[in-house]
Amino acid sequence: MSSINTNVAAMTALQTLTQTNKQLTATQNRISTGYRVADASDNAAYWSIATTMRSDNAALSTVQDALGLGAATVDIAYTGVNSAIKVVDQIKAKLVAARQPGVDRNKIQTEISELQSQLRGITASATFSGENWLSVDSGDPGYNASKTIVSSFSRSGGVVTIGTITIDLAATKLFDSNDQSGVLDTQYTTTNGGVTYSVAGELDALDISVLTNSTDDIADLEEIIGVVDAALSAMTDAATSLGSVKARISIQQDFVKSLMDAVSRGVGQLVDADMNEESTKLQALQVKQQLGVQALGIANSSSQSIMQLFQ
Repeated sequence: MSSINTNVAAMTALQTLTQTNKQLTATQNRISTGYRVADASDNAAYWSIATTMRSDNAALSTVQDALGLGAATVDIAYTGVNSAIKVVDQIKAKLVAARQPGVDRNKIQTEISELQSQLRGITASATFSGENWLSVDSGDPGYNASKTIVSSFSRSGGVVTIGTITIDLAATKLFDSNDQSGVLDTQYTTTNGGVTYSVAGELDALDISVLTNSTDDIADLEEIIGVVDAALSAMTDAATSLGSVKARISIQQDFVKSLMDAVSRGVGQLVDADMNEESTKLQALQVKQQLGVQALGIANSSSQSIMQLFQ
């Protein structure tokens, strides 16, 4: 039946063209944004997962920054301890030289005093971003002997966990201005009372110039050499501890970077558009749109032929 009120062919062509235009718009949006799932209306489940993963990736980026800051602080402390070890080695060598009868201990003491000053300078300079792990003040109200570095961020069952790497300053501090409990400022008095001593105390804390070649003084000098050697051993332990933390931070930095890349790839798998597929689809839809316009035009023109029946 031919009807001028209801053009079934035009209605069908218009419906098809409208659907084609909607698909074309969606494809153009995917190409322009690069996303297959750009918002929750595209795919609520994938969009929710991707949004959470992007948030976690931003947190991992902050963890990466924290690891960089921690690595720099540990590296400064590690470098400071290594430099201090070299200076204490020289102090030990000077003390061994002073053990020889007949040497001028006054001149040796002058050299030792300069080395003590150098130790103070090294530890005071081992500061990064306001943190000094070698020269501390345990009496400060804000002091905390346990330093932590944020090392990881994880989510399990909706519960967020922040991982940390802990450094115990009790094992690494060389000076403590509060109670002289550092490796280098702990006070000692020799068995025979000849010397009140610290490896790197004030300039008068270690004065071997007063020692003679008496049996007691030589015994005191040998005792001092033993104490310096013990301090070197403690400093070596401190360097080992800091070196281990430094290596662990480096490994964690590599892991966090790899994890961030993996999360980005995972998000991409969920929401990114396949540009090869979308470009092919775009061309097909453009052709389909043109054909739809032509079909609608033909359907609309069919009603004009009815006029010929009334001529």
